[in-house]
Amino acid sequence: MREFIVEADGGSRGNPGPAGYGAVVCDAATGQTLLEAAEYIGVATNNVAEYRGLLAGLRAAHTLDPAATVHVRMDSKLVIEQMSGRWKIKHPSMKPLATRAREIFPPDRVTYEWIPRAENKHADRLANEAMDAGARGEQWSPGDSVADMDVAAGSSAAAAGTPAVVAAGHQDAPGTTTRGWTSAPDLGAPATLVLLRHGETPLTPQKRFSGSGGTDPALSAAGRDQAHRVADALARRGTVQTVLASPLTRTRETAEIVAARLGLDVVIEDGLRETDFGAWEGLTFGEVRDRYPDDLNAWLADPAARPTGGGESFAEVAARIAVTKDELVTAHAGRTVLLVTHVTPIKTLVRLALGAPPESLFRMELSAASLSAVAYYADGNASVRLFNDTSHLR
Repeated sequence: MREFIVEADGGSRGNPGPAGYGAVVCDAATGQTLLEAAEYIGVATNNVAEYRGLLAGLRAAHTLDPAATVHVRMDSKLVIEQMSGRWKIKHPSMKPLATRAREIFPPDRVTYEWIPRAENKHADRLANEAMDAGARGEQWSPGDSVADMDVAAGSSAAAAGTPAVVAAGHQDAPGTTTRGWTSAPDLGAPATLVLLRHGETPLTPQKRFSGSGGTDPALSAAGRDQAHRVADALARRGTVQTVLASPLTRTRETAEIVAARLGLDVVIEDGLRETDFGAWEGLTFGEVRDRYPDDLNAWLADPAARPTGGGESFAEVAARIAVTKDELVTAHAGRTVLLVTHVTPIKTLVRLALGAPPESLFRMELSAASLSAVAYYADGNASVRLFNDTSHLR
């Protein structure tokens, strides 16, 4: 059975603040670097970034050999202890990340080891380079990294075969290029996520907060008409191969109308659900401003602030959406997938693809039954191809 070493790291400049992760997969026997992954993930906490690095490393190892055993090495005591089962996971943002990490490989094939930061330089530099590029608004991939400069000195020790040091030797074999998700220069067809906001509900024209914690309204007659119109438009394009939907009623109804027209089934994806707006559910913006002015001002100014009554912060939603995106892009590489979802998830996917700050969410207009699209390439780069298209409704 093949054995991999996964080293991962994540960081946040502000906690929460601009964040990124880096991960490296090495051959345990030779110390050779096999795959690298890194990404600027926008505003997130340090712990979320650490978990995102773990997820990326495990997924990269899984693409190489799903039957392998994996030894994870990280300098995050929290992640190592929680994933080893010695510490409880209490924070709501951490639980879904840990669950997804445990689902990639059977638990009995993954072991965890805490290491000092000095022994995690490769992943650490990948994470920092991704954050640096994100702060500059630049496109970046692990192929642009110079992280292996930090570990070149460890190659002779790795050759001696000491397990704790083998993982620190990230030298590629002479003459090989193994950066990014693939060593091939042709990245192939991207995974294209077509993003459809559900049709109108009775709350939509009134511009009321309608998230995942409210009354779960169904489509109105206008909303059903919109769904049929977008279904016809997508049928004419003929490119959608899979339909996924948020579990809420309005998205399921929209997805079922579209899928029936396309001859496809609907798959429910819980990660696509709308934000939980807590006590603001069903209220207009003006009503929230009158009743909860301090909470509203904090929510508008700080992505980590939650709505009144225990709703989700934008930072928590972004972490959830980013993990869901990673899973879908991996599962549907080279395919076109329709995601029937909501305002915040769609805006968040676009924001993350652009590397835009959290406040950009308030600068996007997203109409009911509108179409957007983002393509994700094998090197980790994304391209926004469409936003808020409503031509099919006219």
